[in-house]
Amino acid sequence: MSQASQPAQQPVILTGDRPTGPLHLGHYVGSLRSRVELQHTHRQHVLLADTQAMTDNAHDPDKVRRNVLEVALDYLAVGIDPALTTIAVQSHLPALAELTLLYLNFVTVARLERNPTIKEEIHARGFGRDIPAGFLCYPVAQAADITGFKAHVVPVGEDQAPLIEQTNEIVRRINRQVGAELLPEAQALIPEMGRLPGIDGKAKMSKSLGNSIPLGSSADDIRNAVKMMYTDPNHLKVSDPGTVEGNVVFTYLDVFDPRKEEVEALKDHYRRGGLGDMVIKRRLEEVLQNLLAPIRERRAELAAQPDYVFGILREGTRKSADITQATLDEVRRALGTFSFDKA
Repeated sequence: MSQASQPAQQPVILTGDRPTGPLHLGHYVGSLRSRVELQHTHRQHVLLADTQAMTDNAHDPDKVRRNVLEVALDYLAVGIDPALTTIAVQSHLPALAELTLLYLNFVTVARLERNPTIKEEIHARGFGRDIPAGFLCYPVAQAADITGFKAHVVPVGEDQAPLIEQTNEIVRRINRQVGAELLPEAQALIPEMGRLPGIDGKAKMSKSLGNSIPLGSSADDIRNAVKMMYTDPNHLKVSDPGTVEGNVVFTYLDVFDPRKEEVEALKDHYRRGGLGDMVIKRRLEEVLQNLLAPIRERRAELAAQPDYVFGILREGTRKSADITQATLDEVRRALGTFSFDKA
């Protein structure tokens, strides 16, 4: 079914990524896998958020620019279908920038600084009081993204839920001012699986931390990553009883291995002792090789056809520009801003 023929009553979903590097298994678990499913039940828009990526990468715009294609390749390689999902480049949707400027008048600096997600990110990046204004105002830009597409559903991690609530606060203020339900409130769709830990056992998989497995990893890269995985530091001998909780290998087996009963049996064996780390690592490597091999092959095929990929982005961006411009026009009319048509 083409997107044009999808029923208009399907709920609208907006999702996306900052193109700061190729996507990895954490992205696959957190969002990509569900996007492939949701495109069959929703009108799905995926945003390559290169403008947002500039809020903390303004010193290296080339990094953002070159990764637009890299992330697009990951999207297509995992099965996001441009006939069902519109993929757009944020910086080429000027209506979103104007919506952001309008919405900034409906939120205070104090409210932005109280946003738990922003507070955490400011601390994590060590900004102190030297916060880029674009970064502080990111929740408003995200509100523009969400409302620009009139999205009903936005998949986010639990730590990002405050951003959706701030979007809905802006929506309520706009609707109250114009005296109509002009913009829909969005619902946060939080995945059952939280963040996938890095291979070193840290809470977050991140390319910058060097603890990720990119979707385009070679067979050797996957093998080496699994060998390096954190297990149980007290499991020194095969005969020693081992701890499953916090053991990254078992966490990954829970997520990726479809043979759940066998995984549970392995856990019991590991707890009793007599099961070595290399046995479970070999099993996990097999699972990940089988998962990532077709993605890697499809990605390589697409990378050899850059004009085809850019054509998908160009068409998706054109469609998205029409949608977001229509929303901006509605908001401006409802607010009563200046128009030459009324002058």
